[in-house]
Amino acid sequence: MLLALDLGNTEITVGLFAENELEAHWRLTTNPERTPDEWGSAIAGFLLQAGHSPNEIRAVCLASVAPTVTQSLSEGIAGITGCASVAIDSHSALPVTLEVDEPLTVGADRIVNVLAAVELFKADSVVVDFGTATTFDCVTADARFLGGAIMPGLRTSADQLTRRAAKLPATELRAPSRVIGRRTEECIQAGVLFGAADAVDGMVRRILAEWPTPTPPRVVATGGLAALVAPLTTSIELTDPDLTLRGLRIAARHLGLEW
Repeated sequence: MLLALDLGNTEITVGLFAENELEAHWRLTTNPERTPDEWGSAIAGFLLQAGHSPNEIRAVCLASVAPTVTQSLSEGIAGITGCASVAIDSHSALPVTLEVDEPLTVGADRIVNVLAAVELFKADSVVVDFGTATTFDCVTADARFLGGAIMPGLRTSADQLTRRAAKLPATELRAPSRVIGRRTEECIQAGVLFGAADAVDGMVRRILAEWPTPTPPRVVATGGLAALVAPLTTSIELTDPDLTLRGLRIAARHLGLEW
């Protein structure tokens, strides 16, 4: 079995693949204070709860934008599975051309996102990833990564709003039924969620205006908050919250990993 991990600044998403099928997935908080033993215990617990043993893991592939936890997490996984983690980065031998000015700075999550889009959709694509930051990754059908855009993530914006405005309460992020809120919580939900949705539509509109091929790209959403925001937009055509994990599985195959 393959263990695929997307290490973000806020959360770590873990996927368990049997052949090409995603059998289970979990989320952990990105905590740099955890020791390798703690990481190993957490992952082993998830596997056992899903009815699997750590000994079934034959390969581990990860994409990380959180270097403070990568080493300890990798050591913890090696301790329970005996497998060394293979980390994706801009040097990885993957069938994606990074047509940007500074290819070495492209995040591993963005690389696997566009790899997944190319192989799964066979079309020009814009991948909108709702994480700590909201990223827009642009790729052509022939696997040329064109670049994209990065804006503050939904939860990041909401946390900053309530942290800096003393009288605004921390609020659960859920889609409001109306734009004109009648209570403070409704006002925050409307502003944050509808504001994010309209920002995404605006960014996609600008991206389409600059698109270099005659074929309009497919707009795909992924990430932990995709299911919350995508229905409020007009530009997102498809939501796949596990696209990054699927990209890691595809990357592992291209790198010759077997499981």
